[in-house]
Amino acid sequence: MRLTRQTNYAIRILMYCATNDGQLSRIPEIAAAYTVSELFLFKILQPLVENGLVETVRGRNGGVRLGKPAEDITLFEVVRVTEDNFSMAECFDSDTADCPLIDSCGLNAALREALGAFFAVLEKHTIADMVAARPNMREALGIDNIAPRKVSARKAAAEQRVPAA
Repeated sequence: MRLTRQTNYAIRILMYCATNDGQLSRIPEIAAAYTVSELFLFKILQPLVENGLVETVRGRNGGVRLGKPAEDITLFEVVRVTEDNFSMAECFDSDTADCPLIDSCGLNAALREALGAFFAVLEKHTIADMVAARPNMREALGIDNIAPRKVSARKAAAEQRVPAA
């Protein structure tokens, strides 16, 4: 099975955010790291946000961050929200299949088993695993070369406030 470019870059966005943990990541920075257009990344972001994998923070100093811990985001979850179709053969779509063997052929069952195995492997691996596999990820993505953004005193104070119990 071949994953789409959208899924590939969705995983990359999540890896970037996991590597930049504790900081907001900006789309221009992510786009520069992967040499891809910002518009393309904005399109990919929508399903990630809708499914709680990424959170957005608006404003001049806004950006994106993981919607939940990297250890809790499996590759299967990312694939599930970014891929449109898992049909490996025409017979996967029984509504449109023209094959006269559709009800008696073993190919469909074998392909479904293979797809299940593929999903099972993706379920075992998380975004955190992908980041941990490459210890120099911050350097490879150029994260340490990004100048820190200034935060106003008022915003810094608001972020440090603890809500009353």
